[in-house]
Amino acid sequence: MRKIACSFFLVCAFAGAQWINQPIAGAPRNADGTVNLKGPLPPPLYGKPDLSGVWQAKGTPRAANGLFGLGESENSKYFRDVLSDFPPNERPLTPEGVERARRNQQADLGGNPSVNCLPDGTPHGDFLPEPFKVIQTPSEIVLLYEVETTFRQIFTDGRKQLVDPSPSWNGYSVGHWEGDTLVVDSIGFNDRSFLDARGTPHSSDMRVEERFRRIDYGHLEVTVTITDPKTFTKPIKFTEVLEMLPDTDLFEHYCLENEKDGRAAKANAAK
Repeated sequence: MRKIACSFFLVCAFAGAQWINQPIAGAPRNADGTVNLKGPLPPPLYGKPDLSGVWQAKGTPRAANGLFGLGESENSKYFRDVLSDFPPNERPLTPEGVERARRNQQADLGGNPSVNCLPDGTPHGDFLPEPFKVIQTPSEIVLLYEVETTFRQIFTDGRKQLVDPSPSWNGYSVGHWEGDTLVVDSIGFNDRSFLDARGTPHSSDMRVEERFRRIDYGHLEVTVTITDPKTFTKPIKFTEVLEMLPDTDLFEHYCLENEKDGRAAKANAAK
């Protein structure tokens, strides 16, 4: 069943008269009629593994009064901190990365791009406590993110990666298949987005590799490698398993429609 989605800046999408109980045709089902998320993989799509569906990173419990503990949704540890696998005294940040992280963490809400309804960027958007939808075609794969009702295009038509792209929030993505895994290469980012809720920065030289592999009917494994010599002393790599949200669809979500946190933070800072 689709839950109310509530992001860390407390803008919620409420379930009303929307397609939240629309059965997926051909899905494996349990005796009670629910989708069997551990069921067999769907048939290939256009001769490739079928990655289509509505996916969301699985949440992990948080400590009392933990980061963004007021939100209703549990969220991935990599949403909270892409360096969560490293001990606090071994975080592989360059001096520039340390300084930018310090500034981001000390900034009020008005300095957080997501709170100001700007895009979450890549790969942060993959691990939000709100879903995204994969639409797969023979020549490209489109990711539709519920947050900010935004999108990414991953071109699988054989085109080469850009040489000198104009900086953008989500970068420019080309993909190819290695067996059952979609490998996505993305470059051309601006340096304005945070990599996580903690405020870990990145530079415009960042390169992101995402490897998407559908494990079974309802689970999608995503392995991310972030390379950014200006920010990190070595490439950052981690793996998360996303879970399908079955028999439902995305909601429209525009942060600016009812955004108050950023404006309030700016007003308080001006006092």
